[in-house]
Amino acid sequence: MLTVHAIHLLHEAAFGTLATQSSVLAGYPYATVVPYVTDHAHQPVICISALAEHTKNLLADTRMSLSVLQPDATDVQAASRLTIVGDAERFEPATALRDRYLRYEPGAERLLALDFAFFRLKPLKVRFIAGVGRMGWVEQADLDAVPTLPAQEEADLVSRMSRLVPESVRVLGIDPLGVDVEINGRRHRHRLAGTAPIDEAIQAATHAITAITAARQ
Repeated sequence: MLTVHAIHLLHEAAFGTLATQSSVLAGYPYATVVPYVTDHAHQPVICISALAEHTKNLLADTRMSLSVLQPDATDVQAASRLTIVGDAERFEPATALRDRYLRYEPGAERLLALDFAFFRLKPLKVRFIAGVGRMGWVEQADLDAVPTLPAQEEADLVSRMSRLVPESVRVLGIDPLGVDVEINGRRHRHRLAGTAPIDEAIQAATHAITAITAARQ
């Protein structure tokens, strides 16, 4: 269950603290806050400037960690949080992933005309903490076993669901474990049971999200 909880937290959060190996002060970590979006395999993707210190660090040494805290947490010790330990890989995203990134981070579109580049953060291990005394390591093999949706299938489902939900809802992304939406400017993840066929799960999620939206108005 740690693996599933970690995946949900990665989708629920919009940013994390990225730590890299400093290229100015050898041996010292350099940490900064960055927005990220999970790809179709639940791996964080960041879009960062060539001028940024963390970009220079990653180009010199791919080792990194990304720490994520439960959104809106008021008690950090009791909140869910995780740290990914792994390597960053610079890459050029396919159209479907680029579109997915911009659904979550529409403000990034203007940056793509500048010197910004995409990096995928590839986990070796994830340390997940669910609260005081509840913690453990998630192995890479466990992360690789998490179900995913092909990019085109996700795009089709997002398009279909977007036509069914209220106008105040933006459908950001869909995966076998949950649906990410933005309701009146606030991100929300609707968790799926994972046992029902994806079409049935999406239909149930649509009804639930519509009800949540109505209750908030």
